[in-house]
Amino acid sequence: MFQDKTLTCRECGKEFVFTAGEQEFYAEKGFQNEPSRCPECRASRRRERSAYGSGGTRQMYDAVCANCGAPTQVPFRPREDRPVYCRECYEAMKVSGRR
Repeated sequence: MFQDKTLTCRECGKEFVFTAGEQEFYAEKGFQNEPSRCPECRASRRRERSAYGSGGTRQMYDAVCANCGAPTQVPFRPREDRPVYCRECYEAMKVSGRR
């Protein structure tokens, strides 16, 4: 049903193959559009958009662990109505299934 297609990357202009397997995956996920960037440009774009990929630092917020009372930092703004845990307590809770 699907056949490999050669597409041109809109970013670098290089030709790349949109394989039958990739087309099937896109169809299963309900994607309407073909990729417009080659795999290398897509990967580069993902790295640029990620918090860590471009060498940037992620905003961290000071908090106090609701379990042990230790000061910690978290990558989200803590809210009064939700407990915040330090890495050690969070990992221990995750292992014990108490999350």
